[in-house]
Amino acid sequence: MSIIALGINHRSAPIALRERVAFSGDALPLALTQMRALPAVREAALLSTCNRTELYAVADDEGEALIDWLANVPGGGSDLRSYLYHHQGGDAVRHLFRVATGLDSLVLGEPQILGQVKEAWTSARGAGALGSQLDRLFQQAFVTAKRARTETRIGNSPVSVASVAVRLAEESFARLEDSSVLLIGAGETIELAARHLAQAKVKRLMVANRTLAHAQELASRHGGVALPLVEIDRHLAQADVVFSATASREPVLQQHQVQAALKARRHRPMLLLDLAVPRDIAPDVAELKDAYLYTVDDLERSVEDNRRNRREAAEAAEAIVELQVARFSETQAISHLTGPLRRLRAHGENAREDVLERARRQLAAGQDPEQVIERLAHTLTNRLLHAPTAAVRETARSGNLELAHALDRILTSERTRDASDPAP
Repeated sequence: MSIIALGINHRSAPIALRERVAFSGDALPLALTQMRALPAVREAALLSTCNRTELYAVADDEGEALIDWLANVPGGGSDLRSYLYHHQGGDAVRHLFRVATGLDSLVLGEPQILGQVKEAWTSARGAGALGSQLDRLFQQAFVTAKRARTETRIGNSPVSVASVAVRLAEESFARLEDSSVLLIGAGETIELAARHLAQAKVKRLMVANRTLAHAQELASRHGGVALPLVEIDRHLAQADVVFSATASREPVLQQHQVQAALKARRHRPMLLLDLAVPRDIAPDVAELKDAYLYTVDDLERSVEDNRRNRREAAEAAEAIVELQVARFSETQAISHLTGPLRRLRAHGENAREDVLERARRQLAAGQDPEQVIERLAHTLTNRLLHAPTAAVRETARSGNLELAHALDRILTSERTRDASDPAP
């Protein structure tokens, strides 16, 4: 039984594949229930963001059951296997710690991923899929991420995919002070985009969402105008720049809608930034003249400067990750001994109570106290040493001297300790 981590991310798989196995909303609890129901899986958690879908588990096999499950979910497919990365044991621990710290992100050190990892932990707990081992693993991941952000510069000047997208709009398209921007969605990514746009003093901000109340809340915080998503066709032509990040399984903007908007704009260019996985904007929109469509994968080139600037801080954060991986491994090793140590102590306690009760009866019967004490010591010694002595002999007969050497190390350590603690 070991800890498993497997999945795909922005480096291992294109967006067209990632969006096929993205889980959100009602799909997430169902997926967790299905993962936990696999015979080989003892505990499970699922992290699904715009840049990654990852399965974490404590399993009896090496993750084959999870790979089969992921390949067979609606949208999966056998071709998914060639894009998967697969970690086990300490490598799985290290991977989660790097993810939580932002070391494995598209934007190095981005702060949003830690919140997403916490949401994955919360969802797994809510679905009853989380057990003691994964719970400890995620808790240690949170500690690791906090240390990395506190003790290094990995979190200085936080950069998100949303902020990179806003910067791309500023640098490659038009002055935001002269532009009208349409935000589609009302989640964290759109909230971040709205914040950056407001700081850039965007000329006009529109927010469209299926739930109008959510759009109104976000628009009121950033001086924008709220729109119901069903009315997007009426307002799309007014937008010079469009940011979209919803949890929709299907595109919310189709080619014909953008084409009509461009016609109404007399073909003034429109920049569209699709920050969602699955994608919100139909890929064939990129075929339209005067429509400039970017996805999260396209932002990879724009964040390379960010990676270079944070490389030194990342090295320091990697050192913290390695330290925390070692500590977690030590904790795991000790936790695996809890059962045997508890049984060993119970064996000693039972032997003590048994021979002590027998000695009490002998004393009550008038037997010589000196003889009773000697018998008690002899019997207790035999009871305590019989099982380990037999085990050492048995393993030695089979040619395995490891247990005998371990016993010798214990006794040598005990003699050394006795010698350094002279009697008063």
